[in-house]
Amino acid sequence: MQKMKLLGMASSYEAILDLPLNKHPDTHDCIANLVDAELQNRSHRRTQMLLRLSKLRYRTTLQDIIYKQERNLKKEVIAQLADCSYIDRSENLFITGATGCGKSYIACALGNQACLMGYRTLYFNMNRLCEQIAIAKVDGSYIKWINRIQRAALIIIDDFGLQPLSHQIKLALLQIMEDRYGKSSTIICGQLPVDKWYEYIDEPTLADAIMDRLTAKSSKISLSGQSLRKSS
Repeated sequence: MQKMKLLGMASSYEAILDLPLNKHPDTHDCIANLVDAELQNRSHRRTQMLLRLSKLRYRTTLQDIIYKQERNLKKEVIAQLADCSYIDRSENLFITGATGCGKSYIACALGNQACLMGYRTLYFNMNRLCEQIAIAKVDGSYIKWINRIQRAALIIIDDFGLQPLSHQIKLALLQIMEDRYGKSSTIICGQLPVDKWYEYIDEPTLADAIMDRLTAKSSKISLSGQSLRKSS
């Protein structure tokens, strides 16, 4: 079993061998236990791999989210996202609000949930995303990089709207959204309200194309209240 990398089975079988003989399960139950142990082990390893590759800013869960009336955040809204069916429907989510109000925290909790449900997830800070695009353009890895993003069922773009976008970045964003349209989901977090994004992109043709793909199937969470960092 170990040579075949059936580590879940091997561990479960060792546990069975440690039991007194009169406690050993019969053949059918033993096989069922070993297969179940292997399935659970593989599921756990895949989840850990997805979490590691996602590079989420915060390792948090949906259970960690704080619901307060002044935050304009309801449990029912998060509960509707918890089963990740929005990813299956290729819907996008926009989380907006003032600095420190928990946008990134909620996005990472949703990203963590997506990983637990088996969805490949990637997290990007907008500044870092711009840097990666620039580097990929220079070293010739842009196509490989863009294909990696396309394969992710969910991507999170954080701190959207904090810095001006170059024409090159706008074209890359358009390509990313075009590749993902109708196939996968994107969560975008930022202080800038969604109705200001068109003006932020600041090139009518590209703004039309990007916003059309982003908003065609989307929902929005608009957070309010004071910074949670101050209260902590």
